[in-house]
Amino acid sequence: MADTSETTTHFGFETVPEAEKAGRVQGVFNSVASKYDIMNDVMSLGIHRVWKDAMMDWLAPRPGQRLLDVAGGTGDISYRFLKRAGRGHATVLDITTPMLEAGRTRAEADQMADSLDWVTGDAMALPFKDSSFDVYTISFGIRNVTRPQEALNEAYRVLKPGGRLMVLEFSQLPNAAMQKAYDLYSFNVIPRMGKLIANDYDSYQYLVESIRNFPDQETFLGMLRKAGFEHAKYRNLSLGIAALHSGWKI
Repeated sequence: MADTSETTTHFGFETVPEAEKAGRVQGVFNSVASKYDIMNDVMSLGIHRVWKDAMMDWLAPRPGQRLLDVAGGTGDISYRFLKRAGRGHATVLDITTPMLEAGRTRAEADQMADSLDWVTGDAMALPFKDSSFDVYTISFGIRNVTRPQEALNEAYRVLKPGGRLMVLEFSQLPNAAMQKAYDLYSFNVIPRMGKLIANDYDSYQYLVESIRNFPDQETFLGMLRKAGFEHAKYRNLSLGIAALHSGWKI
């Protein structure tokens, strides 16, 4: 008798075949692409800009560096990186073409056109040679990857020796009462605001559920180390609503 078993993964709180997740994630971000920046405001109470600035502060971009910004969406991190570096190059990679197209319409796009590439691609199978980049970032994207460990392995592969990984992602609050209060906000307010702002309840419901399924800070730190990253550390942002993870390819 044929083996009909199939590897499954999470899509929010739903269990789905792994082969389906990428397409369903694409559907979510196709749906929200035109409202992506507003979506980040809703998801983070408007604080995502402060978190991204904190990411740049810790990253400290240097002139001439080459950045790969995975799940880079509308280029928010890449634009920040290039402004901080002064000169350099950024490649924005995203599985969802409409997100990249939205990024190209931003006011900064023409000004930085010579320093930016926009690539449609998969975080688990990057279309780049080994040791191609100085910096790899992924911001609010790795929880949507079907197999996050494979994405981290790929990050290690494409980074040059001495290169740095930095991950910004929603995370878990260390205090149970605070986490419960944040969950009440997340599950009761965010999807309704998604419906109001973007006429899209289901996508926002998925995004909330995906946060709760993502590994906590220490577990994710172990995943960085498993991929080969050294001097791996993390910093909580806003008490752990989000976290920054950093690691180096030595």
